[in-house]
Amino acid sequence: MDFSVTQAHEELSVLTRRILADRATTERLAELDRAGEGFDPQLWADLAAAGVLSAALPESAGGDGYGLAEQCGILTEVGRAVAPAPYLESIAAGAAVVARFGTDEQVGRWAAPAGAGYLVIAPAQAEPGTGDPRNPSTRAEATPGGWRLDGRKTAVPAGASAGLLLVSAATAAGPALFCVEPADPGVSVRRQRLVDSPGAAELDLDSVSLGADRLLGAPGSAPGSVPEPGATGWLVDRTTVGLCALQLGVTERALELTAEYARTRKQFGRPIGAFQAVAQRLADAYIDVEAIRLTMWQAAWRLEAGLPCEQEIATAKFWAADGGHRVAHTAVHIHGGVGIDTSYPLHRYFRAAKRNEFALGGATAQLRRLGDALAVTTGAG
Repeated sequence: MDFSVTQAHEELSVLTRRILADRATTERLAELDRAGEGFDPQLWADLAAAGVLSAALPESAGGDGYGLAEQCGILTEVGRAVAPAPYLESIAAGAAVVARFGTDEQVGRWAAPAGAGYLVIAPAQAEPGTGDPRNPSTRAEATPGGWRLDGRKTAVPAGASAGLLLVSAATAAGPALFCVEPADPGVSVRRQRLVDSPGAAELDLDSVSLGADRLLGAPGSAPGSVPEPGATGWLVDRTTVGLCALQLGVTERALELTAEYARTRKQFGRPIGAFQAVAQRLADAYIDVEAIRLTMWQAAWRLEAGLPCEQEIATAKFWAADGGHRVAHTAVHIHGGVGIDTSYPLHRYFRAAKRNEFALGGATAQLRRLGDALAVTTGAG
């Protein structure tokens, strides 16, 4: 088996890193932090102009036809730069699911403009409490000629900048995904200021009436219960793998910064990296980063190939959460006092790692998913 990446993957990763190095500088990120902004329009326009946004979308959406592997490569670079660019939300998850399940009209209205950088799409999946995003509590009832939605979504990434919200809701036929615009009557979008995600929003849906053309695909069950998951399950899987790719970039760069600090910071006349306890922490962090890398690519490959991957995705997210937690804390501990300085660049990596750790379920939630899957397998045997 050939485990090497494609030339397109390499070229897109290099191009993305170059753009982010020029635009997502420490000074620019600090400026956005002071302004309370989680989105950089100029950076987004540069990524669109370079073809990064559209590259991994299908040709029907104005893209070049590359796939999930190339998206994960781009996401890793976004994570390395902790860039204020909603590539995961708007492109790898949002535009991709519209292109996969949408009608020609929906693709032309939303997916193609997103790939061109004219529109930001924000999947609204998280809800108050600790519910399973595959089984939302937000309700959608069929009406003559359309649907009526009621519910609340919280911490919607990029929600404050979005022109389209992809809302998961429960229907009589199973979970479904709806295309909701902020201007639709009954929709309330409020900026939800989070320490680690200033561009997030809270979404309230109060008897929102939508036409039949706002349903994306058809209501379907969560992955594992039917051979072909509906749009909701497809979106959760893609977003979860994308989060793992982001976490790979975050932890990889955080470890590099920490290793460099351990080489240059001296105590008792020698670099702190020469002390056994510090070296052991760095070695353990390296193993965690490699575990995140391996399990992420395994899950991404199986998902793209259409193979059963429920357990692989849960395993990848477990390592992104559990291993990411350890790497983030190791980085802070080895940096000492400067590691907890919110004005020091490392702090952004700590915040990003913690956000990725808990988004769509932390380590415990993933172990429960694995346990449920194993229980079903054992019972079937």
